[in-house]
Amino acid sequence: MYLEHFGLNEAPFRITPHTDFFFDGANRGATLDALIYAVTHDEGIVKVSGEVGSGKTMLCRVLMERLPDTVTIIYLANPSLSREDILYAIADELRLNLPENARTSAVLRALQDHLIKSFSEGRQVVVLIDEAHAMPAETLEEIRLLSNLETNRNKLLQLVLFGQPELNDVLGRSDMRQLKERITHNFGLEPLVRDDISNYLDFRMRAAGYRGPSVFAPIALKMIAQTSFGLTRRINILADKALLAAFSANSHQIGAREMQAAIRDCDFSDTPGKGHESSQRPHNVWITAGATLIGAAVATVIVWKVLMAPAPSVPSAPSAPSVPTAPSASIAPVAAPTAPAAAPVIPAAPTTPPAAPATPTPAAPTAAEKQAASGTLTTEYLKTSRIWLDRTPNDRWFLQLVAKDESNRNQIEAFLHGATAAGANMGNVRVYFSELSGKPKYGIIYGEFPNRAAALAAVKTLPPMLKATQPYPRQVIRLR
Repeated sequence: MYLEHFGLNEAPFRITPHTDFFFDGANRGATLDALIYAVTHDEGIVKVSGEVGSGKTMLCRVLMERLPDTVTIIYLANPSLSREDILYAIADELRLNLPENARTSAVLRALQDHLIKSFSEGRQVVVLIDEAHAMPAETLEEIRLLSNLETNRNKLLQLVLFGQPELNDVLGRSDMRQLKERITHNFGLEPLVRDDISNYLDFRMRAAGYRGPSVFAPIALKMIAQTSFGLTRRINILADKALLAAFSANSHQIGAREMQAAIRDCDFSDTPGKGHESSQRPHNVWITAGATLIGAAVATVIVWKVLMAPAPSVPSAPSAPSVPTAPSASIAPVAAPTAPAAAPVIPAAPTTPPAAPATPTPAAPTAAEKQAASGTLTTEYLKTSRIWLDRTPNDRWFLQLVAKDESNRNQIEAFLHGATAAGANMGNVRVYFSELSGKPKYGIIYGEFPNRAAALAAVKTLPPMLKATQPYPRQVIRLR
């Protein structure tokens, strides 16, 4: 409804986790970095706690995307699993060939054999458990026992618990002390303060394609902060309804009147759960080490960043995929709408293509590339990038900049023009077309690196336009 009115490609404030909209401010990005390190380098159980609607599920989804390809991920979303059921669930996710009605001991033995085999192949198995605060005590005890699966020197299974603050109460019980002692890292997601809320709203609007000045007036930000308690899910709901109210009034600015309409249409409880504290206090993301201390210097840097780093400024993100969805709200129009204002016009980018990367003579594009490509730059980069992909080993790394559905291929062309105009080193930029996920997609990637650490280090050297895409490292094998 309001997408065209504000020049948006898709709804910016959906409450379902969409990893393209991951906000790395308010220490979210630093917490993700520390969490990735803890999962891939440690041998204890990791715990992530946060109030309802604070962004735990979003953090979990982004973590799943950004873990190395050598990690096998098992995601368990059902907290009501019994002690036996959790073993069967893990075995099922690993596709273990078990006889029907196999006893628990047989399942555990098959699981251990598989983990040993995975370890010998250089692979790691990580189990992400959502809503862990609601798990029965006997199931949590089984999790503790699973953490005992190990070789002479290494743990075979990494466990990550995501839960509400009630999880801390459960672990504080005397019968849970053995499990609590196995937790080596504790991460907490704090509510957003008012400055973070302003950055968060602007980031999501721009990630959805908006290119104008901020639509949320200071009074609107104050009302959102007071009503949402800094919880991202509430912020999303309020912002979505406020955009609808502004559209109904044919306004491009959200002030007190639009926010009052949005707040009236919500049915929030007066206060969130016991884990809440005022959204006006400073951040305090605590990470404590348990039985195992992080000895590597990189871990010290990451942990210090989580504790002390201020929230980064909001970048202007590239346009997100167009998946228009009508917001579900029932706000009465404030005034009869007139013809919607035209969406902001993006200035035309230069049409002169950059110098192509030094590669052999491009091969003729595939049938899929001929059908999919929409612009001169896209076509040229598809050709040269396919040559690069054909000759590059599977274990090399690159930075993922942009990924778009085939229906939004024009955004790939626009991004290439924009990056060229911004002076980016286009010799390191590549474009691919893939149907591996079952859905035709374009991707823009950057560079070639010997390992993940080198790729992460390169992020700091990127020009602002490329850095604004929130690049993350991937391995070449993921494109084959």
